[in-house]
Amino acid sequence: MKFESLVNGNNSIEEEIKGRISLGNKAFYANQDLFKSKLLTKNSKLRMYKTLVRPVVTYACESWVLKENIKTKLRVFERKVLRKIYGPTKEKDGTWRIKSKRNRLTGNKNIINYIKAQRLAWFRHVYRMPDNSMVKKVYEWSPALTRSLGRPKIDGRMM
Repeated sequence: MKFESLVNGNNSIEEEIKGRISLGNKAFYANQDLFKSKLLTKNSKLRMYKTLVRPVVTYACESWVLKENIKTKLRVFERKVLRKIYGPTKEKDGTWRIKSKRNRLTGNKNIINYIKAQRLAWFRHVYRMPDNSMVKKVYEWSPALTRSLGRPKIDGRMM
């Protein structure tokens, strides 16, 4: 698998997220035999998801800007994996239903909360760095100049 973080010119993280979800799918389906196994408990499968699949998806997530469409894509991916882990339940009348209380099953520790926790951990790490480290200097930097007020000038041309 390829582990790197993409930076593009228009400061969009969409392609990065799409690639991460694709790699997460590959990691999940590479271990599909384990996730389908009847010998493992659902808690073991959930632990495997949290240690094998989710870190692949959230690699370098500390620098992501989480817009609503990105959050939706990540939640959809996680729900898909959890549906495959927990599977449907057979009711007393013989019908099947998909479990809807996955938040209770996962302890409300979804992928978005995990990313936010990782970002907070990175902030604590940067905050404790020595003052002469480059990362700390970039974090504490503020621009010396200010922009002028009002609309920008139009170079003397009339429109």
